Amino acid sequence: MDIAGAYRIPVAREAVWAALNDPEVLARCIPGCKELVQVSPEEMTAKVALKVGPVSATFAGTVRLEDMRPPEGYSLVGQGNGGMAGFAKGRAAVSLAAEGGETLLTYTAKAEVGGKIATLGGRLMQATARKLADEFFGKFAAALGATGDPAAPRSAEA
Repeated sequence: MDIAGAYRIPVAREAVWAALNDPEVLARCIPGCKELVQVSPEEMTAKVALKVGPVSATFAGTVRLEDMRPPEGYSLVGQGNGGMAGFAKGRAAVSLAAEGGETLLTYTAKAEVGGKIATLGGRLMQATARKLADEFFGKFAAALGATGDPAAPRSAEA
């Protein structure tokens, strides 16, 4: 499944870049995050509790930062295992464009799921993925001072 979106954040690109690389900021913004530990400058481990339709699970996994272009963006490659609930893995490209004193954050992401959660169907998975992405980026934008409704981004299916 593919998702994409954009957020206008009212701070300089360098501040957005710093926040995107701060495990404490990320942990507060990731839906269901129970733990986020930076293992190296390019890798973090995480435990995230999620509910997808009738299936609830805690996923343990890793996130690796690749193709780092400070302060322009990077790619995130992640995978998580939720035991009997199944697995999820994906890749997201995050880009930051300076626009005056603001930053336009855009992302495109591809995700793959397997196991019990994969049996829930594409429409539910797509809606859940979009909701989680919007929740994360909405909290992230709000943490950096976005006003108005940060949960109403310009997001679309890719």
